[in-house]
Amino acid sequence: MNNPIVLFDGVCNLCNSSVQFLIKNDKKNILFFASLQSEAGQALLKKFDLPTNVFNSFVLVDGEQIYLRSSAALKVASYLGGFWKVLQVLWIVPRFVRDGVYNLIAKNRYRWFGKKTECMIPTPELKAKFLG
Repeated sequence: MNNPIVLFDGVCNLCNSSVQFLIKNDKKNILFFASLQSEAGQALLKKFDLPTNVFNSFVLVDGEQIYLRSSAALKVASYLGGFWKVLQVLWIVPRFVRDGVYNLIAKNRYRWFGKKTECMIPTPELKAKFLG
C-alpha cells in the first residue's frame, strides 16, 4: 500500500477523536488507519522494529518512512492541506521540545480524555479506510 497509514491507540478517546477529525478533513482521501493493537498495526510495528506492547505513540507509516509522536502529527497535517498546512511552521521547534509536549499529553490522555474498553469499530462507510 502506498497510502500513508496512521497508527493510533484504539482505546484512547483522544486518539479516536483525532482519527475522526482526520477522516473528516482528509479532503484528498489518502489517509488510512489502523489501531496499534490490531493485527495490521502490530505487523507494521514489527516491520519497523517498534515495540508491540506500547500504545502511547502516534505513528505514521509513509512508504518505507516512519514518523513518531509530534513528527507524525505534523506530517499528517501536511496531508490535510488548506489551513492545516500552517502547522508546518512547527517543524522549526526542536523535536525534543515538540515530543516533550506530546509525551505529556500521551502520559495523561486516559486521565484527561478517558478510555474505551475496546477498539473503535468503524462504520460500514468508513471500513475501507481501516486496516485489519
